[in-house]
Amino acid sequence: MPPVVDQTVISSLAIPSDTKIVLLVLDGLGGVPLQPGGMTELETANTPHLDALARDGICGMHDPIGPGITPGSGPAHLAMFGYDPLEHQIGRGALEALGIGFDLHAGDMAARGNFCTVDDAGLITDRRAGRISTEKGSELVGLLRSIELPDVQTFVEPVKEYRFVLVLRGENLTGPLTETDPQRLGIAPLPVMALRPEAELTAALFNQWIALARGILADHRPANMVTLRGLDKNPGLPSMKEVYGLRAAAIAAYPMYRGAARLVGMDVLPTGESVEEEMEALKTHWASYDFFFVHVKKMDSAGEDGDFDRKVSLIEQVDKVIGPAIRQLQPDVVVVTGDHSTPALLRSHSWHPVPVLLYSRHCRSDEVQHFSERECARGALGRFPATEIMPLALANALRLTKFGA
Repeated sequence: MPPVVDQTVISSLAIPSDTKIVLLVLDGLGGVPLQPGGMTELETANTPHLDALARDGICGMHDPIGPGITPGSGPAHLAMFGYDPLEHQIGRGALEALGIGFDLHAGDMAARGNFCTVDDAGLITDRRAGRISTEKGSELVGLLRSIELPDVQTFVEPVKEYRFVLVLRGENLTGPLTETDPQRLGIAPLPVMALRPEAELTAALFNQWIALARGILADHRPANMVTLRGLDKNPGLPSMKEVYGLRAAAIAAYPMYRGAARLVGMDVLPTGESVEEEMEALKTHWASYDFFFVHVKKMDSAGEDGDFDRKVSLIEQVDKVIGPAIRQLQPDVVVVTGDHSTPALLRSHSWHPVPVLLYSRHCRSDEVQHFSERECARGALGRFPATEIMPLALANALRLTKFGA
């Protein structure tokens, strides 16, 4: 779904201001009921602070990519930052590499790697290798660093738990390339395939690396195989400072989301993994920035694990923490939403639109009383592309001037 107003138009209207914007992204926020007619995770959760923001603000539902399209996390975040995800497609590998602070050169090809478990027939039995510890993942990465390929440099870096980054550096590396994770159990990892003839050499190099990794990991169950996702380069996007005139900062515990922020020129601030630590980081750096992207991950993990009750509990925990922080800081604009839906019923990302609330001193309140899917579906913002979140936030922060005479 293309943006209604092109980003270049928004950029031409951006004006300086001393107002502050907080975009709070609760990863995988949207859900569906476990039983027909039941309540979603968000509807089940007790969220008095989010409900109060919804009552005083204006609500709706956004589509990260378009109706019926299940989004990956990378394009979903780009859309929320106001970058058309169809025009600016970026693989997860580049995001992960940027997220861990890897010095990704212009010609590098990066892949997000997962350790996984395969049976004696080579079929995947666990896509995340039992969520091995970060320490175990780092140990296995050390083994994979012994792999050498002809005419290219290889870099393997640990990320978190079962995740790692693989980067190939050399001449004439290019995509587009397919991923090797079939996203299902009971199937063998797929080969990397070139989607254009000029990418055949790069695909062959990745497949050679995977074959060598398979031999090294054979006796390291549950992490006895790897899959690769999001094989891509850094596309070199314009920064949020260039586009919106914002001093933008990101507070995110997971590398991929730090990478998405770095991709659009945000400063990535130090923080711990808990919501409490993220709110402390927000308070510490409040005076230094105009725009804060705050990412909370664990609802998505609970949804992917099929744990409805844990997702409910995590939403309630976020509500308890953010309420006092918002009252103390008094941002001019608060947007609360998710990058996509991750219903526990489906154990995966889904195509369902995502609830969104926008609070400012200048918005028109609607009739929404609770922050939930059903309530937001009848909110005055309606259903709109995620790329419109930034223009709405900027307008409510009095950071857009008039269009035309």
